[in-house]
Amino acid sequence: MRLMIVGSITGPLAMASKIAMDRGAKVMQVDNIDAATNALRSGRGADLLMVEVSHDIEALIRQNEVEHIFVPVVACGISTDARTAAMAIRAGAKEFIPLPPDPELIAAVIAAVSDDSKPMIAKDPAMIAALKLAEQVAPSDASIMISGESGVGKEVMARFLHSKSRRADKPFISVNCAAIPDNLLESELFGHEKGAFTGAIARRIGKFEEANGGTLLLDEISEMDLKLQAKLLRAIQERVIDRVGGSKPVPVDIRIIATTNRELIKEVNEGNFREDLYYRLNVINLEIPPLRTRQSDIVPLAEFFAKKFAVANGQPPKAFSQNAKDALLQNGWRGNVRELENTIHRAVLLSRENQIEAVDLGSQVVNTASPVTGGGISQDALTNAQIAVSNASVSLVGRTIENVEQEMILETLKHCLGNRTHAAVILGISIRTLRNKLKQYQDAGIDIPAPHASEGKFALG
Repeated sequence: MRLMIVGSITGPLAMASKIAMDRGAKVMQVDNIDAATNALRSGRGADLLMVEVSHDIEALIRQNEVEHIFVPVVACGISTDARTAAMAIRAGAKEFIPLPPDPELIAAVIAAVSDDSKPMIAKDPAMIAALKLAEQVAPSDASIMISGESGVGKEVMARFLHSKSRRADKPFISVNCAAIPDNLLESELFGHEKGAFTGAIARRIGKFEEANGGTLLLDEISEMDLKLQAKLLRAIQERVIDRVGGSKPVPVDIRIIATTNRELIKEVNEGNFREDLYYRLNVINLEIPPLRTRQSDIVPLAEFFAKKFAVANGQPPKAFSQNAKDALLQNGWRGNVRELENTIHRAVLLSRENQIEAVDLGSQVVNTASPVTGGGISQDALTNAQIAVSNASVSLVGRTIENVEQEMILETLKHCLGNRTHAAVILGISIRTLRNKLKQYQDAGIDIPAPHASEGKFALG
């Protein structure tokens, strides 16, 4: 994980830098927000910006967005005053970290923004076979296509391939082709020259050059526009790129890994994907089976996530009751590992004891467990769920939706010790929606839990 610190590395911030490096992050430092944007523009990429709170965080985010640079920001400062933290978050920071830093907190922040913390956990024979193939082909420079349903762990597999390759000490750069509009993706991949289009106020290095010497992951490649596919094909074949508005080709040395959740050969036959590009990318195909077919992987993965989120939230280790394990095994997991991870994250935050029960996994897991396998969860778990629903129903009678919503949001936020990100995950809403709601309540004179934990612990969710 690449961490850029914006501010003078002295005292507590120097301590944060050392902790991050000890946790495996590659740390770079710049003095101010203009230097940060210039560094990102020039190809010194970062996965996270840790910005000293005295700097203008809002201006930094705004000038990065003008350049189509989107890197999450975490504010930090010696002051643990709730007002300071709130101002930083309103400016666009994801979290506020008090200094001197807590080592576990820094570890949690790094884990939250990086998939490096997700090892390949496999006991299922099909998954073990996929991993063996990955290890066999990783040292080569052959292009690899990773296929599988959404949330199955394709990017984690790509990072595994990179870690086992001869390029492991070089950059691993990921581009989500589905998340970037077509008119911006070309510049994102290949960069642009100053004046190439409105808003191009300086040269911007693209992801191909940023990944030079390392690995470039093209996530959800099937979503790429056909015209851009032609330019991508040339880059792969000739190992040169053309910046938007550029006059001469730029050589690059990278290994390409692509992922897709579609049947690409079907997309080729329907004219939605170039056949020549398909064969260039699909030298080796790694297919990751869906989680529902990997029964022996479900509980080990759940236990890993439970440990990870317990540490991130300063909670003691939490084991799974047999009822919870049964519910996990009987669920369909249409969202695969990503759905399982989010479910366990909520369960760790919501469980009141040091053991996670079936009811803590949420109604979606408990209620859908039985139809998937034809079996049923234990009577204890069903009883607990029914009691919870009954109690909730009684407390809702005669109340408005707005009132219930407000109480649910504030109680969840209080349970999460003020952490907006965790609360949004539990509530199933975006962080932006949550912040808008909280602003409404604040404007109405309602007390809002401060955006930091009472114990001084913070973590990205």
